[in-house]
Amino acid sequence: MGLWGGRFQQGSSNMFRQVNDSLPFDRILASQDIRGSIIWSKAIAKAGVMSAQEQEKIEATLNKLLIKAENDELDFDASSEEDIHSFVEAALIEELGDLGRKLHTGRSRNDQVATDFRLWCKEHLENLLQDLVKVKHALTKSADVNREVILPGYTHLQRAQPVRYPHWCLAYIEMFKRDISRVQDLLIRMDQCPLGSGALAGTVYAIDRQEIAEQLGFKSPCLNSLDAVSDRDYVLELLFCASTSMMHLSRMAEDLIFFNSGEAGFITLGDAVTSGSSLMPQKKNPDALELIRGKCGRVFGSLQGLLVTMKGLPLAYNKDMQEDKEGAFDAVNQWHICLCIASEVIDSIQLDSERCAQAARQGYANATEMADYLVEKGIPFRTAHDISGQIVLAAIEQNKPIEALSLPELQQYSDKIQDDVYAILELDYLVDKRSILGGTGAQPVFTALQNELDQMQQGS
Repeated sequence: MGLWGGRFQQGSSNMFRQVNDSLPFDRILASQDIRGSIIWSKAIAKAGVMSAQEQEKIEATLNKLLIKAENDELDFDASSEEDIHSFVEAALIEELGDLGRKLHTGRSRNDQVATDFRLWCKEHLENLLQDLVKVKHALTKSADVNREVILPGYTHLQRAQPVRYPHWCLAYIEMFKRDISRVQDLLIRMDQCPLGSGALAGTVYAIDRQEIAEQLGFKSPCLNSLDAVSDRDYVLELLFCASTSMMHLSRMAEDLIFFNSGEAGFITLGDAVTSGSSLMPQKKNPDALELIRGKCGRVFGSLQGLLVTMKGLPLAYNKDMQEDKEGAFDAVNQWHICLCIASEVIDSIQLDSERCAQAARQGYANATEMADYLVEKGIPFRTAHDISGQIVLAAIEQNKPIEALSLPELQQYSDKIQDDVYAILELDYLVDKRSILGGTGAQPVFTALQNELDQMQQGS
């Protein structure tokens, strides 16, 4: 059933229908469309468009459709409708005849789809918040179980300074906390209802838009009808949130792929999140992490695609905006899947604490400590830096760690070096000396970890 055929003498061509019809993908909005239609029927009944009895019949029929929609029982495949809006209206008319034709009074598909999509985004963002919290909790639990493990920290993918494993976890926890705050901010910003804005100029019927908004779970109505039907900022923000969060997941995946490699050997991943090789029996591949890393591209692409679509559109609604949904539907689904599998991966991690410590002692990570030691002895830092570099070079030539050099060997580079130097070159000292807020020392790390544990117990 077309919603716009009165002034046309010919139907749409098959090719035009292929590019125009959106039911194959916007049918995902069935529940939101039906709920919005129920609220709209109440609003126009109050405005005198239909009687209370007529509204009750419409609402009862829509509730039957809603049950089918929520149970995935609507027969979309047999439909020739253009979109989810015409599908719902056609089902209503089939059941109620001309009474069903009253529902669309004062409403446009423009404000209808904007309302449906906002409802869908709100619902999925609230679920994604829980997914993000689960990843944060998984990292918190892993950090708590392995709080004493020390492993190398890296810059440029080269060993830099040792850090506690919980400090590594807390770095990603900070990223996911920012993701959570972005989603929370978006939910506040998008909490406006477009319904009642009509095609672009509002409606002539005396409806209460504040009441409509509240009944649909929004805080308030959109304040400008032109903006209401043409705004897709909330979709762009959703895709930005998804892209940023996926980038965080991908960075974490990259770290864990390396930690799991034979060259590092810091962690072992569970069988449930890895796969084997069809040729090499010994292989255990981190496919879940690689897929998280790989799926970033399609999520980023959805954001870029919609930005390009929106950049040249005049007010108000344009059919280009139908391209807002498929990318968003896919991005939200991929983000959800990746967050869920990330939690499973983190839960499966087994650390090799000895291997981590051994690696943390390598790479001359205590060279900075040597420089700081010389600074405490009164040597300017730049000079101390040069001396420490010369000591590293000597240790490399002898294939020894710095702490294996004898005191006379060290004193060749500075007579300020004494026996007390060896204590500051030990691994635990390197880590725990950095006890400043945000550092990797035991006190700041365990304090931050306890804060996360407390929040986890509170369910946040």
